[in-house]
Amino acid sequence: PQLIEINTNAGGAALNAALARAQRACCRDAQGCASAADAGRAGAAEVEDFMTAPTDPAQAEEDFVAMFREEWRRQRGDAPLKTVAIVDDRPAAQYLYPEFRLFEALFRRHGIGVVIADAADLMVCHGNLWHADTRIDLVYNRLTDFSLAEPEHTALREAYLNSTAVVTPHPRAHALYADKRNLTLLTDADFLRGLGLPAETIATLLAGIPRTVTVAPAQAEEFWRTRKQWFFKPAAGYGSKAAYRGDKLTKRVFAEILKGDYVAQVQADPGERCVQLADAALTFKFDIRNYVYAGRVQLLAGRLYQGQTTNFRTAGGGFAPVFYAPPLPRAAA
Repeated sequence: PQLIEINTNAGGAALNAALARAQRACCRDAQGCASAADAGRAGAAEVEDFMTAPTDPAQAEEDFVAMFREEWRRQRGDAPLKTVAIVDDRPAAQYLYPEFRLFEALFRRHGIGVVIADAADLMVCHGNLWHADTRIDLVYNRLTDFSLAEPEHTALREAYLNSTAVVTPHPRAHALYADKRNLTLLTDADFLRGLGLPAETIATLLAGIPRTVTVAPAQAEEFWRTRKQWFFKPAAGYGSKAAYRGDKLTKRVFAEILKGDYVAQVQADPGERCVQLADAALTFKFDIRNYVYAGRVQLLAGRLYQGQTTNFRTAGGGFAPVFYAPPLPRAAA
């Protein structure tokens, strides 16, 4: 496996927890059939083992709430967390709006008040962040303006800078973890040695992250000559927007890349899975999204796609639950 990027506002967590629960329920229903068909080799318990998720989707939801409470505790101590705002631009028009509703229900089940708010509707008044007449304690920030620089995000930026409300994820987290220029440092052996990291840690980073370099106009000729080995990504990009495989690149697009703030990453070939759609078996590429907080994995989810980059446009593609299949016991001789 190769770590191709790090995100601080990765969507899909609540959707994937729900999807994994639904998939496991279907598999439990199938146990009886599998047990009868293969009673001599694998019973219901083995079928359950075969369809085991690396993480528990029910526990994942508890972990999500615990994560927000911990973000709150780090800035507010033992004060009660009363109100959360799930914030994006025009949230009801967002593709992942259904997930906002899932998080809304999750917070309410845990006794936390919640609103889904357009960032432009927030205001700072009397030392607090407000949405209409609701005072906001914590903002679950789903914006892709990672630095909160756009004019319609002024109130949220002010609240973040003045600690008027707890904002998570926040611009500093993005700069530390998700800016793709960080990958150029994590794959630079000389830089890592200069930090004094153990040789084993350096070896793990270099083996697990495809080499990533900054795209500079001075090296334009060399990048064009070797373009087929690179994947070009905007340093502050998200969701595969304006990302290009080098082997599909035109000179016009390459010229735009040179004008922008891009990194180039050695291409990591995705895995493939076969998906049955009606009477056709179609091949999809896939990657794995690893939801992590404070060094602990909360949930794993797959993304199936066709084409250059991950997308949700292809029938049969999109999010998919992750299961692992341990080796079946060998039949006795």
